[in-house]
Amino acid sequence: MLTGTIVNTGAILIGTFVGLLVKQGIKENYSKAIIKAISLAILVIGISGALKTNNFLLVILSIALGTLLGTALKIEARLDQLGERLNRRFGRGDSPFVEGFVTASLIFCVGAMAVVGAIESGLHGNHETLFAKSLLDGITSLILSSTLGIGVLFSAVVVFLYQGGITLLASSLEPVLTEAVVSEMSAVGGLLILGLGLNILEIGKERIPVGNMLPAMFLPIILLAIF
Repeated sequence: MLTGTIVNTGAILIGTFVGLLVKQGIKENYSKAIIKAISLAILVIGISGALKTNNFLLVILSIALGTLLGTALKIEARLDQLGERLNRRFGRGDSPFVEGFVTASLIFCVGAMAVVGAIESGLHGNHETLFAKSLLDGITSLILSSTLGIGVLFSAVVVFLYQGGITLLASSLEPVLTEAVVSEMSAVGGLLILGLGLNILEIGKERIPVGNMLPAMFLPIILLAIF
């Protein structure tokens, strides 16, 4: 049942190890240039996802209410704390560790492919979506780890728990995840990915608390039922 998630997790691990090996030969100025280029690609992915919405009001409400909920739960702070603990135990004191862990975890988990792929895997044993996601995540983890370091490696654990949990709960989630719901979830996820890109580019005086916005991904399920 968890074949798709296991392959996805393995792809991230392999991509990260290759990226860490490549990192040894990349000079700092090249590394910074690469991460900026990646950020632009992330922005494009986020914009394309956000434009999938058929109801901008619903997306706005989801982002607003989801951010309120995430802020109350202190999700961003908890992710950072988890990253710091992992850094103290497994890292080398390098400052990008937490950024690599949090950024990679959010990129790999935010988006319709993670949710829909995990549900298809659990309900029908169809792993094609997660296999396709594995290829994308493997390449992304290679690039991210070559610039942000070993923190990216631990995002594989988050992906396994997140997607694996959805796969195991697939039978109870299928009735509510209609095509319209998935479309709006993709749009909200696109905005979150857009926020990640802006954070990596360090645009603005303060970072966008993307972690606190995570609950917004699932609010279209409730809001569409109401509307």
